Amino acid sequence: MGSSKATRKDLIKHLNEDLAREYQAIIAYVVYSQVLKGAEHMSIAAELEVHAKEELQHAVTIAKHIDYLGGMPTATALPVELSEKAEVMLRADLDNENDTVRAYRERVRECEALGEYAIAEDIREILRQEQNTRSISRRRSARTSPTCLR
Repeated sequence: MGSSKATRKDLIKHLNEDLAREYQAIIAYVVYSQVLKGAEHMSIAAELEVHAKEELQHAVTIAKHIDYLGGMPTATALPVELSEKAEVMLRADLDNENDTVRAYRERVRECEALGEYAIAEDIREILRQEQNTRSISRRRSARTSPTCLR
Protein backbone atom coordinates (compact mmCIF):
# COMPACT_ATOMS: atom_id res chain seq x y z
CA MET A 1 0.00 0.00 0.00
CA GLY A 2 1.40 3.41 -0.92
CA SER A 3 1.16 5.86 1.97
CA SER A 4 0.15 8.71 -0.38
CA LYS A 5 -3.05 6.84 -1.29
CA ALA A 6 -4.06 6.04 2.29
CA THR A 7 -7.60 6.84 3.39
CA ARG A 8 -9.21 6.92 6.81
CA LYS A 9 -11.14 3.78 5.80
CA ASP A 10 -7.82 2.03 5.02
CA LEU A 11 -6.39 3.20 8.33
CA ILE A 12 -9.38 1.82 10.24
CA LYS A 13 -8.99 -1.51 8.41
CA HIS A 14 -5.27 -1.70 9.17
CA LEU A 15 -5.74 -0.66 12.81
CA ASN A 16 -8.30 -3.47 13.14
CA GLU A 17 -5.68 -5.87 11.77
CA ASP A 18 -3.28 -4.53 14.40
CA LEU A 19 -5.95 -4.96 17.06
CA ALA A 20 -6.49 -8.59 16.01
CA ARG A 21 -2.72 -9.12 16.38
CA GLU A 22 -2.80 -7.56 19.86
CA TYR A 23 -5.62 -9.92 20.86
CA GLN A 24 -3.57 -12.80 19.49
CA ALA A 25 -0.61 -11.73 21.62
CA ILE A 26 -2.74 -11.44 24.76
CA ILE A 27 -4.17 -14.93 24.28
CA ALA A 28 -0.79 -16.42 23.39
CA TYR A 29 0.94 -14.88 26.40
CA VAL A 30 -1.79 -15.99 28.80
CA VAL A 31 -1.75 -19.55 27.45
CA TYR A 32 2.02 -19.84 27.04
CA SER A 33 2.64 -18.48 30.53
CA GLN A 34 0.56 -21.29 31.97
CA VAL A 35 1.64 -24.23 29.82
CA LEU A 36 5.41 -23.72 29.77
CA LYS A 37 6.76 -26.33 32.17
CA GLY A 38 10.04 -26.90 33.94
CA ALA A 39 12.41 -24.83 35.98
CA GLU A 40 14.13 -23.49 32.86
CA HIS A 41 10.85 -21.85 31.77
CA MET A 42 9.63 -20.37 35.06
CA SER A 43 11.17 -16.93 34.47
CA ILE A 44 9.87 -16.96 30.89
CA ALA A 45 6.35 -17.73 32.11
CA ALA A 46 6.51 -14.77 34.50
CA GLU A 47 7.73 -12.48 31.68
CA LEU A 48 4.86 -13.60 29.48
CA GLU A 49 2.29 -12.64 32.13
CA VAL A 50 3.75 -9.12 32.17
CA HIS A 51 3.68 -8.96 28.37
CA ALA A 52 0.01 -9.99 28.33
CA LYS A 53 -0.84 -6.91 30.40
CA GLU A 54 1.21 -4.66 28.10
CA GLU A 55 -0.55 -6.07 25.04
CA LEU A 56 -3.93 -5.41 26.65
CA GLN A 57 -3.01 -1.75 27.03
CA HIS A 58 -1.95 -1.66 23.38
CA ALA A 59 -5.30 -3.17 22.39
CA VAL A 60 -7.22 -0.53 24.37
CA THR A 61 -5.20 2.26 22.74
CA ILE A 62 -5.74 0.89 19.24
CA ALA A 63 -9.48 0.36 19.86
CA LYS A 64 -9.83 3.98 21.06
CA HIS A 65 -8.25 5.23 17.85
CA ILE A 66 -10.47 3.04 15.69
CA ASP A 67 -13.50 4.47 17.47
CA TYR A 68 -12.17 8.03 17.12
CA LEU A 69 -11.82 7.48 13.37
CA GLY A 70 -15.45 6.30 13.18
CA GLY A 71 -14.78 2.58 12.92
CA MET A 72 -15.88 -0.41 14.95
CA PRO A 73 -13.05 -2.23 16.77
CA THR A 74 -12.83 -5.88 15.83
CA ALA A 75 -13.58 -8.56 18.40
CA THR A 76 -11.65 -11.28 16.57
CA ALA A 77 -8.10 -12.38 17.31
CA LEU A 78 -5.67 -13.86 14.85
CA PRO A 79 -5.08 -17.57 15.52
CA VAL A 80 -2.64 -18.59 18.25
CA GLU A 81 -0.14 -21.35 17.56
CA LEU A 82 -0.22 -24.00 20.27
CA SER A 83 2.25 -26.82 20.77
CA GLU A 84 3.50 -29.23 23.37
CA LYS A 85 7.00 -27.93 22.65
CA ALA A 86 8.17 -24.71 24.30
CA GLU A 87 10.52 -23.88 21.44
CA VAL A 88 7.65 -24.00 18.93
CA MET A 89 5.53 -21.61 21.00
CA LEU A 90 8.45 -19.26 21.59
CA ARG A 91 9.31 -19.30 17.87
CA ALA A 92 5.68 -18.39 17.08
CA ASP A 93 5.92 -15.57 19.61
CA LEU A 94 9.04 -14.19 17.94
CA ASP A 95 7.48 -14.46 14.47
CA ASN A 96 4.40 -12.61 15.71
CA GLU A 97 6.53 -9.88 17.28
CA ASN A 98 8.40 -9.43 13.99
CA ASP A 99 5.09 -9.12 12.11
CA THR A 100 3.79 -6.63 14.68
CA VAL A 101 6.87 -4.41 14.49
CA ARG A 102 6.67 -4.35 10.68
CA ALA A 103 2.96 -3.49 10.78
CA TYR A 104 3.37 -0.68 13.31
CA ARG A 105 6.19 0.89 11.28
CA GLU A 106 3.82 1.01 8.33
CA ARG A 107 1.00 2.30 10.51
CA VAL A 108 3.11 5.28 11.67
CA ARG A 109 3.75 6.21 8.02
CA GLU A 110 0.07 5.75 7.20
CA CYS A 111 -1.09 7.94 10.10
CA GLU A 112 1.33 10.70 9.18
CA ALA A 113 0.27 10.60 5.52
CA LEU A 114 -3.30 11.24 6.70
CA GLY A 115 -2.27 14.00 9.12
CA GLU A 116 -3.22 11.86 12.13
CA TYR A 117 -0.13 12.87 14.09
CA ALA A 118 -1.52 12.14 17.55
CA ILE A 119 -2.40 8.59 16.51
CA ALA A 120 1.06 8.26 14.95
CA GLU A 121 2.66 9.27 18.26
CA ASP A 122 0.65 6.67 20.18
CA ILE A 123 1.59 4.02 17.60
CA ARG A 124 5.26 5.08 17.91
CA GLU A 125 5.09 4.45 21.66
CA ILE A 126 3.51 1.04 21.10
CA LEU A 127 6.19 0.35 18.47
CA ARG A 128 8.94 1.20 20.99
CA GLN A 129 7.42 -1.24 23.47
CA GLU A 130 6.96 -3.93 20.81
CA GLN A 131 10.58 -3.57 19.68
CA ASN A 132 11.67 -4.04 23.29
CA THR A 133 9.43 -7.09 23.61
CA ARG A 134 10.85 -8.45 20.35
CA SER A 135 14.39 -8.13 21.77
CA ILE A 136 13.29 -10.01 24.88
CA SER A 137 11.59 -12.65 22.69
CA ARG A 138 14.80 -13.13 20.70
CA ARG A 139 16.82 -13.67 23.89
CA ARG A 140 14.12 -15.97 25.25
CA SER A 141 14.09 -18.02 22.05
CA ALA A 142 17.88 -18.21 22.02
CA ARG A 143 17.87 -19.58 25.59
CA THR A 144 15.36 -22.24 24.61
CA SER A 145 16.66 -23.08 21.16
CA PRO A 146 19.53 -21.34 19.34
CA THR A 147 17.87 -22.17 16.02
CA CYS A 148 14.99 -19.82 16.89
CA LEU A 149 17.01 -16.75 15.98
CA ARG A 150 16.81 -15.29 12.47
